[in-house]
Amino acid sequence: MSRSQGKWNGWSIAILILIVIGVWFSITTNPLGFILPVVILGAIFLLYKYPPSFLQGYRRTGPGQARVKQGRSSSAGKPKTTRPRSKTAPFRVIEGGKDDNDMPKYH
Repeated sequence: MSRSQGKWNGWSIAILILIVIGVWFSITTNPLGFILPVVILGAIFLLYKYPPSFLQGYRRTGPGQARVKQGRSSSAGKPKTTRPRSKTAPFRVIEGGKDDNDMPKYH
C-alpha cells in the first residue's frame, strides 16, 4: 500500500482541528490579543506594499525600468569620465607546501 502525498491522514486532520480549536479559544477569551497583532502586521504589509510618497525616496520611470533616486546631485551637468575600476594584474600561481599523502582518507 503506497501513501499519496496529496491525501489527508488522521494525524493531519487531528492537528488541524486542534489548531482551529486553539485559535477559536484564543479569539473568544482575549480578542484584543489576537486582533492587535493582525492589525499591526496588516499595517506593516500595507506600508511595505504601498509606501507613502514621503517614505519612497525612489520614483519609478516606467514598467521594466530601473528606479532613479530623486534628489540633488552636484555633478548633474558634468559628464562622467570612463576609467577602469582597477588595474589588471597578471595571475600568479603560488606553489603550495602541503603533501596530499598526509591527508587522512576521510577528509
